[in-house]
Amino acid sequence: MIIAGKIALITGGAHRVGKAITLELARAGAHVVINYHRTSESTAFATAEEAEAFGVTALPLQADVANPQQLKTMISTTIKNVGNVNILINSASMFRKTPLPTKDITDWQQVTDTALHGAFQCSNAVAPAMQKQGEGVIINIVDLMAWQPRKNFAAHSIGKASLLALTRQLAIDLAPEVRVNAVAPGPVLSPDHYSNKIRERIANRTLLKRWGNPEDVARAVLFLIDSDYITGEHITVDGGERYGSNQ
Repeated sequence: MIIAGKIALITGGAHRVGKAITLELARAGAHVVINYHRTSESTAFATAEEAEAFGVTALPLQADVANPQQLKTMISTTIKNVGNVNILINSASMFRKTPLPTKDITDWQQVTDTALHGAFQCSNAVAPAMQKQGEGVIINIVDLMAWQPRKNFAAHSIGKASLLALTRQLAIDLAPEVRVNAVAPGPVLSPDHYSNKIRERIANRTLLKRWGNPEDVARAVLFLIDSDYITGEHITVDGGERYGSNQ
């Protein structure tokens, strides 16, 4: 798909990896719709201003992607203001501890609703127009916990593994008009509270012995958008972290 002139919706597109994807798409000439959580309003508008510097339209829209009514409003506002979505990036995610067993499933529901149900509902909402226009791309952002679950993060691990399965299912069901792939980042952006010692330990787990950056992920996303003969696949952008333990 030629990215220039297309309309891209990026969920969680205001900050961190989502922001890098937003700006890389804008740099490539796509008009960007930046979905954001209610706590990220100022960040979303700042990201939109950066995107518009590339000469494209940038529309920040607040919505909980797991809320059907808010999602419906976001899609209708997008169509009204910029047009049908050609590229969907499902990047919205909540990273919370959910140890098992548990007596309170609130965090479990919120994490899995965002990771899986939000991505499903966004994809389901934009797919008919993509199929009608004969072209569309959906990219789901997963991570290494789709393969390697981590203790006390059950909802996140299962949500990402489910999102990877959804990637393959959508690729089958939406073919041939819509291509669906996934990108799995590794250590590309450290949380602010990580010490240098923790960062160094994580870097040493990778085969490349260093951290990547969000732009590495964004470039992989653009590659999959541009590659018209790839669907139902994933790219891991982790510096070899997944295989680092085999050294």
